[in-house]
Amino acid sequence: MVTRKSTKKPNVSAEELKTFYREMLLIRRFEEKAGQLYGMGLIGGFCHLYIGQEAVVVGLESVAEDGDKRVTSYRDHGHMLACGMSPDGVMAELTGREGGYSKGKGGSMHMFSKEKHFYGGHGIVGAQVPIGAGLAFADKYRENGRVTFTYFGDGASNQGQVYETFNMAALWELPVVFVIENNQYAMGTAQQRSTSTPDLYTRGGAFGIPGEIVDGMNVVSVKEAGAKAIAHCRAGKGPYILEVKTYRYRGHSMSDPAKYRTREEVQKMREERDPIEQVRSMLLAGKHATEDDLKAIDKDIKKVINASAEFAKDSPEPALDELWTDIYADVAPQNA
Repeated sequence: MVTRKSTKKPNVSAEELKTFYREMLLIRRFEEKAGQLYGMGLIGGFCHLYIGQEAVVVGLESVAEDGDKRVTSYRDHGHMLACGMSPDGVMAELTGREGGYSKGKGGSMHMFSKEKHFYGGHGIVGAQVPIGAGLAFADKYRENGRVTFTYFGDGASNQGQVYETFNMAALWELPVVFVIENNQYAMGTAQQRSTSTPDLYTRGGAFGIPGEIVDGMNVVSVKEAGAKAIAHCRAGKGPYILEVKTYRYRGHSMSDPAKYRTREEVQKMREERDPIEQVRSMLLAGKHATEDDLKAIDKDIKKVINASAEFAKDSPEPALDELWTDIYADVAPQNA
């Protein structure tokens, strides 16, 4: 029930490539700015950056439709931006300000958007996986044709609740794409030191869940695999697993010096496999854009990101009485 990655190259238009470039660069520049604000003491607590992994979420969001859902772990800023959430609201939440998506009360790991069907980054490792299956169960019950992207890392793939969820999702044929963002280091532990199986997508075989490995540094490959997975789920065939091989350039969080790997390893990945540079090269080689065009895109994005940082700084901290709000949900009365 498991398959290897396809070698077929999909057709991607010049406009799609430009969109991929812009969206990945938006995430990269946002995360760089977040790192700066953290260093300045304007962001407190934990802060997990997505730098290097941009192709994963951008590629998958390119095949999502209105109403599709997504839920992920604590490395979540890129997912929010990719599904259309405002950089202003995300940055304000990171800095604990009133203008943030959770009114400044949630921070990096507790942002949600009902409008964009983003159901949070979750700080408990693997806890979002059964939540994702629950979202998919609701959609199947409503028969609305929607699909849920449930993201988790290579470290979380060893959690027992992941296998319980695989079993239930397969049993009930839920429309959920399980996305293993395998950045090769579970916090500070390399995959080969923590996991007995070299290919994590094969874990679904025991439950009859098909899956494949995807080059997570190539946004076009991610799009192709995502389209296949989405079609499988929309056809009512149950869940699908994508093990997306990617790489994070920074430490596990801003407080991690990442001494478990060499600088040479990171530099080699940056120089040879960077997802943004790959698309940049495709645009230039295909004469779809000039150097000046790409510089203009970067300039525009930097303006957006700088504006989001200013918005966050100017937004007030939440009032003390906000501590007592958003504790209980307003539940509509049930008809007998």
